[in-house]
Amino acid sequence: MRIASRDILRPTFLTHTGTFMSDLRDTLFRYLTLLQLIPRYPGRASTPVLKEKLAERGFNIDTRSLQRDLRDRLSMHFPLTCDDSQKPYRWYFDREFQCHLPALDVPSALTLVLAEEYLKGLLPPVVIGQLAPQFTDARRLLDELPSNGLSRWAQKVRAIPNGKALIPAELDEAVWQIVTEALLTQKAIDVTYLSRSSESQKALTLHPQGLVSRHSVTYLLATVNDYADIRQFALHRIKHAALSDTSWNAQPQFDIDGYIQGGAFGYRQGEQEVILQADIARPVAWLLQETPLAEEQSIKPLPNTDWQRLTARVPDDQQTLWWLMGMGANVKVLEPAAWREQLKATAEQVLAQYAD
Repeated sequence: MRIASRDILRPTFLTHTGTFMSDLRDTLFRYLTLLQLIPRYPGRASTPVLKEKLAERGFNIDTRSLQRDLRDRLSMHFPLTCDDSQKPYRWYFDREFQCHLPALDVPSALTLVLAEEYLKGLLPPVVIGQLAPQFTDARRLLDELPSNGLSRWAQKVRAIPNGKALIPAELDEAVWQIVTEALLTQKAIDVTYLSRSSESQKALTLHPQGLVSRHSVTYLLATVNDYADIRQFALHRIKHAALSDTSWNAQPQFDIDGYIQGGAFGYRQGEQEVILQADIARPVAWLLQETPLAEEQSIKPLPNTDWQRLTARVPDDQQTLWWLMGMGANVKVLEPAAWREQLKATAEQVLAQYAD
């Protein structure tokens, strides 16, 4: 779509040609920047958020001027829609709007195609849908290239997860929009949440602090009501969500990286790391030599056998233990003793289940 500057910009008074051209250029750059900040439907961006992002990029304008840009200038020439169902008003492009700001180049298109293959096995469809127009643009660009090999890139690239990947849990599109908006604008949300432990729905007020995608499930990290401890809420179990009138409770000490490294998603059994010693078969040795289990790792051949001795400093967590279980008879754990006994007990239970 062509931007008609003479239609969008209607100067009423000119005092100096140089000054006017400078103002015209700055205004056009501001318009282009603003257009890049507005998402396609079902995404939405509120005027305060747009104003803040413009300021981060060096365009400092007041709220009234921003509203005039959106309402009286850009929306007259672009398929922009204002969601005025609540304040502050939120803006978005039509879902099918095709306008590259800036234009997509070949390397970016290749990256997007590969990213789509990788992400669609990790994230729910509603999340992937947010990027669907960009993925479509990338594939269209590659398909329209001359016969130089790149036009069939999308048919030649696939991303396969390491291990069995479950189908991502389905998310409600409206819930995703509310949760992400609340997280970015620091607002509380009122939700109806399905508790797995009680198998019942509960009404909660959550104060979002972070978002983590783990395997096939996306989790909202949030405090509940007036409590300060961080809890995990699977997004697919949120059955309803709405922005709350309750003030958002900030947690300035919360660090998402420290939270994860502390074992929040790894089911740590102890704060200290442990030294893992195990005899491993040749295929496992090859795997760990190419993709190590830990930063501190050594693999040494055992005399008169095809097996090798693995020594590694690893977290004392369930994740590592589950990985060892998945290796089955290709791994024989020697240390820690507690892990050895747990693996032995699990093997005996599995054998007992197949005894008949």
